[in-house]
Amino acid sequence: MAVTTRELEFEVLRQTIAARGTVRPVVFLAAVLGWSAAVVVLLLYADLPVAAVVPLVILAAGFEAVHGLHVGVERIGRYIQTEYETSEPGPRWESSAMAFGPALPGGGVDPLFTAAFVCCALFNLAVVGILEPTPTEFAVLLLLHVAFVVRLVRARVAAGRQRAVELERLMSSRPAPVSPAHPH
Repeated sequence: MAVTTRELEFEVLRQTIAARGTVRPVVFLAAVLGWSAAVVVLLLYADLPVAAVVPLVILAAGFEAVHGLHVGVERIGRYIQTEYETSEPGPRWESSAMAFGPALPGGGVDPLFTAAFVCCALFNLAVVGILEPTPTEFAVLLLLHVAFVVRLVRARVAAGRQRAVELERLMSSRPAPVSPAHPH
């Protein structure tokens, strides 16, 4: 049996979701390992407290990579849901996952690893204190760390709304079904 373009697209989209879903925790782990290594080097060799920006940048870059992967997976999922699950019989993974998700208040997973990134940022700020910064250095570094945590929280809140918002946008942008012309 020949595979249609539609079936091929569906398969490629599902593979993309699977690959990105696998890569996301690997990127998180790499970011935390890179951050940890930078913190160790900082504690062993740094004389300037401002050097604490380096591990913070590693954390921020890791978070942005994880966030980008997550947003992309969710967007592809909503596309599959609107293009493949509303028009024909077949797998209903996206609709089922979306319906199942809200049933886990407080018990679900955090695909952005927000709590772990916040803990790393707080630890990074504690390292700043160990390096005995001047009040100005501490104020600047505190501001940078707070900005990062605010980014984490805003991204987490947006991620919590993403499925519903994007599903609504995709459903409203679908062309209306064409009805057969009726003779007069």
